[in-house]
Amino acid sequence: MKKIGIVGFRGYSGAELVQIGKRHGGLEVFLMEHRDEKAPAKGLATMSTSAEAVAEQGLDGVFLATPPEVSMELAGGYLAAGAKVVDLSGAFRLGTGENYQRWYKEEHTQPELLAEAVYSIPELHRDQVPGKRLISNPGCYPTAASLALAPLVDVIDRQAGVVCDAKSGVSGAGRKPSLTTHFCEVTENFTAYSILYHRHVAEVLQNTGLREAEFSFTAQLLPVHRGILETIYFRASDVKSAAELAGMYETRYGNEPFIRIHEPGKVPDLTAVARTNFCDIGVVFDGRTKRGVVVAAIDNLVKGAAGQAMQNMNLALGFPETQGLL
Repeated sequence: MKKIGIVGFRGYSGAELVQIGKRHGGLEVFLMEHRDEKAPAKGLATMSTSAEAVAEQGLDGVFLATPPEVSMELAGGYLAAGAKVVDLSGAFRLGTGENYQRWYKEEHTQPELLAEAVYSIPELHRDQVPGKRLISNPGCYPTAASLALAPLVDVIDRQAGVVCDAKSGVSGAGRKPSLTTHFCEVTENFTAYSILYHRHVAEVLQNTGLREAEFSFTAQLLPVHRGILETIYFRASDVKSAAELAGMYETRYGNEPFIRIHEPGKVPDLTAVARTNFCDIGVVFDGRTKRGVVVAAIDNLVKGAAGQAMQNMNLALGFPETQGLL
């Protein structure tokens, strides 16, 4: 058994981590309260968020399901206490303080840790995780977009540009209430936001090698609880059919336990991935006009957050990657 702590267990992603941890079978889970609230019992042990408590309890790993500024404040102490850290915020995703400043509009307060952190969508980066202390869990939008685009980068017409139309359930905005996520604002409504300049764009660029001028991203808020569906438009002059593209996905992901490829011309929907760690992908292609569309669907709270974080913690602690998730 390994001991792990969850900071931010009151939030949506943190609550998912609690449930995954309970069924994992190889973890003893501790709830770590970082707010001035009494921790609920939930049938799990509770403890302080201090680094001293982490060392005293002998935690092997800590999940940070916290805002970036909290992750920056806590991560260094936990690493010094000997725990592996998987951070679900954007604090350590972008590699340099300059990139963080540009996309998050805040100064990064822990540049040394930022330089040490390894970013991991396991299907694309798993070989980089073992032996690392600080793993940066990807954003939900970039997870779906990067998995959908990675097999296509070498065949798409980059001069024609790539357009990503991304839709998310309201839980992607977190539990903290705001006017834009209020029930009366969301229900019977559908809105676009952060057009072209969403902070998650930077992750897609670093994962795919696309330049900013080649990638147009629009985030949209669906009046549903959970789920992300991304429709990505591209052109590919040397491709003949959807079957050819589907073959590229099968070659890349055929042995991946959490990626399911649809038959050529078929695309996924949100229902099939709800409350799972799967990413479902389908591609349509018109050989005459060379227009292509790839659709990717994930649960934003699982594959887009807690489930993927558990994949990364499993890799960091030496468990089978799928443990607790299938």
